[in-house]
Amino acid sequence: MGEELLRDAVLVMLRRDLRTLDNEIAAYPDDESLWLTPPGINNSAGNLVLHLAGNLRHFVGRLLGGTDYVRDRDAEFSTRGVSREALRAEIRTTGDEIQGALQSMSLSRLAEGFPAGIGQPPKTVRTSDWLVHLATHLTYHIGQIDYHRRLLTPGAVAVDALSLKDIPELVS
Repeated sequence: MGEELLRDAVLVMLRRDLRTLDNEIAAYPDDESLWLTPPGINNSAGNLVLHLAGNLRHFVGRLLGGTDYVRDRDAEFSTRGVSREALRAEIRTTGDEIQGALQSMSLSRLAEGFPAGIGQPPKTVRTSDWLVHLATHLTYHIGQIDYHRRLLTPGAVAVDALSLKDIPELVS
């Protein structure tokens, strides 16, 4: 029961934060502003979206769900000029893949070692710990994207980031 609750909680947070990411990208005034890097900002919002999608599609979609996704981490940071609509489509694909992977994954996998070494030198970490890390990694970069968008967009409005409405209410 505990493993199912953890898996479902991670899935709720990942899906919520991918919706937030989609809302952030939709709130940019145009495609070009996604790729700007003002002084002091190392990565554009567009590159962060590609990085987040690549990260989740690789670690969750491919390694846990068995998709055929092949990650190109260098391209996540060197690609430029992808449209908002193409980025949003990538976010939706990522959400579909992680949902499929987590829902089909055996619950015992959460207590086992993640199927790939993590870090340098590679170490074995528990799958549940790695999934929580991936969820917080997503949220961290969403904060960067929100800051980037507000910095570049005069009069920027808030999107419904980290919405509590996506957290299911406990029904007894």
